[in-house]
Amino acid sequence: ITDLILLMSPQHFHPHSIKIPGDITLGGLFPIHARGPHGLPCGELKKEKGIHRMEAMLYTLDQINSDPELLPNITLGARILDTCSRDTYALEQSLTFVQALIQKDTSDIRCSSGEPPIIRKPERVVAVIGASASSVSIMVANILRLFEIPQVSYASTAPELSDNNRYDFFSRVVPPDSYQAQAMLDIVKALGWNYVSTLASEGNYGESGVEAFMQISREAGGVCIAQSVKIPREPTSGEFDKIIKRLMETSNARGVIIFANEDDIKRVLEAAERANLTGHFLFVGSDSWGAKSSPITELEDVAEGAVTILPKRASIDGFDQYFMSRSLQNNRRNIWFAEFWEDDFRCKLTRPGIKLDPDKKKCTGNERIGRDSSYEQEGKVQFVIDAVYAVAHALHNMHQDLCPGSFGVCSNMDPVEGRLLLNYIRAVNFNGSAGTSVVFNENGDAPGRYDIFQFQMTNHSHPGYHVIGQWTNNLRLNVEEMQWSGGDKSVPESICSFPCKPGERKKMVKGVPCCWHCELCDGYQYQLDEFTCETCPSDMRPTLNRTTCHPTPIIKLEWNSPWALVPTSIALLGILATSAVVITFIRFNDTPIVRASGRELSYVLLTGIFLIYLMTFLMIAEPGVVVCAFRRLLLGLGMAITYSAMLTKTNRIYRIFEQGKRSVTPPKFISPASQLIITFILISVQVLGVFVSFAVVPPHTIIDYEELRPPNPDLARGILKCDMSDLSIICCLSYSIVLMVTCTVYAVKSRGVPETFNEAKPIGFTMYTTCIVWLAFVPIFFGTAQSTEKMFIQTATLTVSMSLSASVSLGMLYLPKVYVIVFHPEQNVQKRKRSFKVSLLLPVGEHQK
Repeated sequence: ITDLILLMSPQHFHPHSIKIPGDITLGGLFPIHARGPHGLPCGELKKEKGIHRMEAMLYTLDQINSDPELLPNITLGARILDTCSRDTYALEQSLTFVQALIQKDTSDIRCSSGEPPIIRKPERVVAVIGASASSVSIMVANILRLFEIPQVSYASTAPELSDNNRYDFFSRVVPPDSYQAQAMLDIVKALGWNYVSTLASEGNYGESGVEAFMQISREAGGVCIAQSVKIPREPTSGEFDKIIKRLMETSNARGVIIFANEDDIKRVLEAAERANLTGHFLFVGSDSWGAKSSPITELEDVAEGAVTILPKRASIDGFDQYFMSRSLQNNRRNIWFAEFWEDDFRCKLTRPGIKLDPDKKKCTGNERIGRDSSYEQEGKVQFVIDAVYAVAHALHNMHQDLCPGSFGVCSNMDPVEGRLLLNYIRAVNFNGSAGTSVVFNENGDAPGRYDIFQFQMTNHSHPGYHVIGQWTNNLRLNVEEMQWSGGDKSVPESICSFPCKPGERKKMVKGVPCCWHCELCDGYQYQLDEFTCETCPSDMRPTLNRTTCHPTPIIKLEWNSPWALVPTSIALLGILATSAVVITFIRFNDTPIVRASGRELSYVLLTGIFLIYLMTFLMIAEPGVVVCAFRRLLLGLGMAITYSAMLTKTNRIYRIFEQGKRSVTPPKFISPASQLIITFILISVQVLGVFVSFAVVPPHTIIDYEELRPPNPDLARGILKCDMSDLSIICCLSYSIVLMVTCTVYAVKSRGVPETFNEAKPIGFTMYTTCIVWLAFVPIFFGTAQSTEKMFIQTATLTVSMSLSASVSLGMLYLPKVYVIVFHPEQNVQKRKRSFKVSLLLPVGEHQK
């Protein structure tokens, strides 16, 4: 760098700059002009960011030099350069600041007279105020640190500049973008957004600002970046239309975090307008947007609702009075003021040799800023003032320590040692122009204090930027004062996925923690947490919104149910009929028909029929230990009693009939007592089996939640029932079925007995019909196993089948006898002549008669 500076001798390098004489000279770097097009270093004049800020430094120097308390008897001067908003150009310009620090070899230079030359020594710059753009500050800081020249920026906010190892001579009166990024993230979260895109101008400011935002959002969580788009330093034609198209690839991410310069902001808004996306994007702009009007001029509809951030500032009234009083006559020290005058008043100054443009009016010189042109103080003016004052206070404190009691600059401060001055700058603490304290931390950063603005157009007499909050380490945002496109008060959404409804779980999109698909917790699942569906316990079912489980309702067969009314009605009629038969038999106990039917076995058989009918009421009664015990006992017992008596009868008839074919000797065990013993032996097998089952599995109730658990959990029910499976029911009936089949076999064999009192035929018909009933029962009972009303259907089927079989037995065997006894008593008489077979068929008592 030293060689480069030596090459730039005064005859080769004449920077276009302002020189203000003084005892101590400060450097100044300002973007007086924009970046030049097509390789030109400089472009159009920047009235606000350039002239306003630069005039703020001149105004502050006037204030300090006229202040008897601050740096008394010391005048501050300045060398102010134009950076033209380009870092490389600014580097060339800033070489002016270090020329005085280079020892030049002048031994070979001789005047024509032989005398040694008199070379004017360049002024020594003790500190530099600037620059504006972070990329420019970084470039300049790299050279100023080599020569230990402190630098205080009024606008550079790149987080990179907080690195005190690389930029140890750099300080700033504005907070770094890391604070700004935190504030912007807090705004995004306060608005309920979790899916945003970022847009950055290529360069240190834009890229480091976005990087800081992304890093903080990653650490904090809760916000995802949909797109991170960079605007090239030299954008080609159509570049901004491509950027808008790319942002629309993730259209849900309406929020756009933008760290870009004014020109790029304006062209982004123009591209959005061309794409008919007015009102779609929700911009959150950094301090480079702030409260500036230039980026949104004639694009107010697109910018409406934009939230912007700006370091907390105040309008400096003294500067307004100073600047609006500037004229071509009293501001000749500003070499760019004439150009500003032409631009501000849209007129043309006459210069020798330059022809006046006929399209522009001639400047009179009598125009006044703020009267004949619009004027609004630029946002960073306050910080320019604070930056100059920070150096002034540091020099003042340094002078008091190094030159106590002396007037002017003493030898201890000539020259001013840069590193020592840096220490004094870092140690200042004074009230700035806005009334807030100006301090620096160990990295040279100012504390974070921001105002939050929103550009609003409707419901205001003066459309423009309105303060809606502030940030000082934490956010205070007045959401109720915000309004969006079209004056809408409701906060628009910028989210990847909408919240899942109750009962839906989030299925995350891989790699994007803010995006998910909502999946319904189906079947018997409920939402355990936002990511998990869990199956309810077997005795519970999910609530309607599937956020928890509640107990499954418990049901039983009610007496008023149609499934109970029909069986109980049949059973009740059967009980009445059975009772009538029993009463009739008791009343006519000694009549021939009653005696001929075998009174003892008939009463046993009628008892079995009665128990079969009674079983219906036990099957429908509310399950309990006692009810369950009687169910298991009587389910097979009634049929066992009935069919044991029938089997004994048919067996007796068959043996007598077969014995009569061979001899006149009666067979054994045909007396009533023998018949009863045989019957009770057969019955005891059933009773013994039941009591064995009681010992193995004691009777108890269960609530069956699986039987009535259809796909729709709203229909799920727990069924209170006895612990009797389908198999156990069949086991209880199996012995009776064996008796029934055996009885049917004997009935078939005895069908040829022709005598009048032979009961073989009625018993045969009874058994045939009963077999048909039970053959129909099996497919109905087991065919309804998958039905949602399985218990009701099976209970009704079982009870009706039992009642029908009992009714068949009652109807076939006893109703004809009762009919004869009651309605035809003349037939109920003793017959005088009997054959041998009939005598044998009669009970023993009849023979004695």
